Amino acid sequence: MKILVVEDEPELGADIAGYLTEYTCEMATTFSEALEKIGMYTYDCILLDLTLPGGDGLRLLDILKQEKRDDGIIIISARNALTDKVTGLTTGADDYIAKPFHLPELAARIYSVIRRKQFSSTNVVDQNEVRIDLLSKKVFVNEKEVALTKKELDLLLYFVGNRNKVISKSALAEHLSGDMADMFDSHAFVYAHIKNLKRKLSEAGYGNYLKNIYGTGYKWEI
Repeated sequence: MKILVVEDEPELGADIAGYLTEYTCEMATTFSEALEKIGMYTYDCILLDLTLPGGDGLRLLDILKQEKRDDGIIIISARNALTDKVTGLTTGADDYIAKPFHLPELAARIYSVIRRKQFSSTNVVDQNEVRIDLLSKKVFVNEKEVALTKKELDLLLYFVGNRNKVISKSALAEHLSGDMADMFDSHAFVYAHIKNLKRKLSEAGYGNYLKNIYGTGYKWEI
């Protein structure tokens, strides 16, 4: 899963990215850089500082909501005034955490936002014979655990969270590698991960829900 950290303090941004190793983290340190990234990519969650060089984070939040984006948004700010909290939450942020904060608490809030938005606030996703425990990061098919790599699990969660939607190969590449996706000449690494994921699920006896939509992408069809 992919996180955008919009934070003008490089050291804090690096600490956050270093702690959130289960996610692909991208960084933006200025208003214009953040605006460029949200214009090009989508994210599972955006950590949004309010005081940025070149503009106000609340303006970015307003832009995201005007575009009816589904990215989860957590404001992280030293501006702990009640008016900022109220404005941020009423504009559309999913949560607000004041600096300084503890990284485990931030990680828990990110998990909560993603779970609520993509998985209806549950810790366990059940789809027929497939069960995904979001807390333990374990996958079971017909009650038997299927050992997946981090990338394979990330793909599975992305497909399940967007079930019945066709996801393009470029969107999958972006999801797996973030803003590094444009550096690859082909989507071979995406095919490899999907092939391995399908093989492991098929060997465990799942219902072949992951479909290849010829010339377009893939869909988890339930």
